[in-house]
Amino acid sequence: AVLPEVPIPDWRTGRFHYAGLGGSGMSALAQFQAMRGGSASGSDRAFDRGERAGARERLERLGIAVAPQDGSGVAGAAALVVSTAVESGVPDHAAARRLGVPVVHRSELLARFVAEHRTIAVTGTSGKSTVAAMVFEILRGAGRDPSVVTGGDLVLLQREGLWGNAWAGRSDLLVVEADESDGSVVRYEPAVGVVLNLQRDHKETAEVAAMFETFRRRTRGTFVVGEGVELAAPAVGEVTFGFGPQAGLRGTEVALGPDGAAFTAAGVRFGLPVPGRHNVENALAAIAACRAVGLAPEEMVAPLAAFRGVGRRFQPLGVARGVEVVDDFAHNPAKIAAALETARTRAGGRVLAIYQPHGYAPTRFLRADFVATFATTLRSADRLWMLEVFYAGGTTTRDFSAADIAAEIAARGAAAEFAPSREWLVERIAAEARPGDLVLVMGARDPSL
Repeated sequence: AVLPEVPIPDWRTGRFHYAGLGGSGMSALAQFQAMRGGSASGSDRAFDRGERAGARERLERLGIAVAPQDGSGVAGAAALVVSTAVESGVPDHAAARRLGVPVVHRSELLARFVAEHRTIAVTGTSGKSTVAAMVFEILRGAGRDPSVVTGGDLVLLQREGLWGNAWAGRSDLLVVEADESDGSVVRYEPAVGVVLNLQRDHKETAEVAAMFETFRRRTRGTFVVGEGVELAAPAVGEVTFGFGPQAGLRGTEVALGPDGAAFTAAGVRFGLPVPGRHNVENALAAIAACRAVGLAPEEMVAPLAAFRGVGRRFQPLGVARGVEVVDDFAHNPAKIAAALETARTRAGGRVLAIYQPHGYAPTRFLRADFVATFATTLRSADRLWMLEVFYAGGTTTRDFSAADIAAEIAARGAAAEFAPSREWLVERIAAEARPGDLVLVMGARDPSL
């Protein structure tokens, strides 16, 4: 559920304190506020435990003060920013109530930034971070100097010494991710709205489709939507993208390789340095969005060809003794299937897959889908090891184990096994892997994965 709206103080003049500052969404907002000249601080349990020193240092370098998560940082703040994941029992929350500091949901602040810019907002079940990164890099490469607030870490920005999920440019263009998982997508009123796809993930598809309809009504200008997304009657100005003959922006002559892809769209030939048919579809969405703010397709060729990618989105980590290791954020059935399919085009041998489910509630919701996806997508020679469900704390019910899911997948005929620890798994992979194999690590939310 989305929290009710409260009046938001002026982010330019008052200090905003972020609970859960180490999270991808919260850190992006804090950085953007600081980069725009505002004052930001925050707290995070991981920082209190001495973890993620590099992330903390990057935030502090921008002038973002890090306080213990004991409520002390709330004193003197103009607002406390929280996400849906921040429970009301967190000390910062209690301090805000005691001190009368307004509590602002992350999406409310992002909605303010969206309204203040010519914003391209990207939503969908899968691919949001990649498409937002593509749009940002196209606009930047074409000299438009955009800003970005996103959940993924852009390699381009990381190479400039930043966290990677936020940047404040000098133009009025802003690229953001609009999240459907917590319902906050309905808050935004962008200049350009983009819906990539609609799959069963955090919620049933009918519920998400209703949110996307609201998002479409609130979009002020062009609405871009994937050809397979089932919404209601077409809206004025809607632009579709995809591979079918009815798509307004159609990808043709698609050539997939182990390291990238090539395709034709709008009469122009594009090259893409990231593999997978799903990334060609992502690029089509980005091209359609950039056309909506006035770019010609010819201006996008060079920036797309130089696309640096997003951290943990099929990110190659290296090759040792003929075995490649790739890291991927895949955490729902559609993303897992896409990652496995891409890995097959790249591997000379088997795919040795590792998956760590994140969160007991989402894993419980998608349990049958996970079993079906792995059982039907893994080839007979491939292997799967499943680590225990990642638990970040809170009051959720932990009434099953990843071992139960691995057993169900194995019962369907796939070579699936539970990994009781990472130490055990490292030894097992090292003993099992042989030249030509590709080790694919999948999972979300856990920074240590």
